[in-house]
Amino acid sequence: MMKALWREFKKGITVENPTFGLVLGLCPTLAVSTTVVNAIGMGAAATFVLLGSNIFISLIRNIVPQEIRLPCFIVVIATFVTMVELAMKAYFPVLDRALGIFIPLIVVNCIIMGRAEAFASKNKVLPSIFDALGMGVGFTLALSIIASVREILGTGALFGRPLLKNYEPALIFVLAPGALLTLGILIGCVNFYNAKRKKAIKIRGGCC
Repeated sequence: MMKALWREFKKGITVENPTFGLVLGLCPTLAVSTTVVNAIGMGAAATFVLLGSNIFISLIRNIVPQEIRLPCFIVVIATFVTMVELAMKAYFPVLDRALGIFIPLIVVNCIIMGRAEAFASKNKVLPSIFDALGMGVGFTLALSIIASVREILGTGALFGRPLLKNYEPALIFVLAPGALLTLGILIGCVNFYNAKRKKAIKIRGGCC
């Protein structure tokens, strides 16, 4: 049982990473990954919505008629997004202003809706929890990696603190082209690593 749950959790970080594997949710990924603080904030908000919506949708999966399941999913997701938005406005106003419209837009984020439709609506609560946590952690890690590269190269700082001395920042990395460039290179690196890994596994299998 625990092996199966761990597998559901791990897949969201590795093979089915929302950003590097499935290439989903790119709009907030490119927009908010200018700093690591913004990335962690967005990742935490998305993880909370994923967790809450997956649990609730799993609980009602046998009650909601198939014909109206998508509108019901949207209502559930919108409820948790509203909770996150109000909490951020109350306790993290600076982060809320930095993330702006991308917090309410979590409602239509394809990662959230995808997990609701593909997993939570077909599985029990416990596997849905691990699926949500894995996807949330994977999304947060991907955002943080992209943001780290962009913040260091674009400003010479990390978490707002100077990191590189006598460094002339490459301002392109804090702009949209830098986001696309960083994302493309990182996805290429992940694909290269996965290809090498699969090749090594095949060679080991052939030798046996």
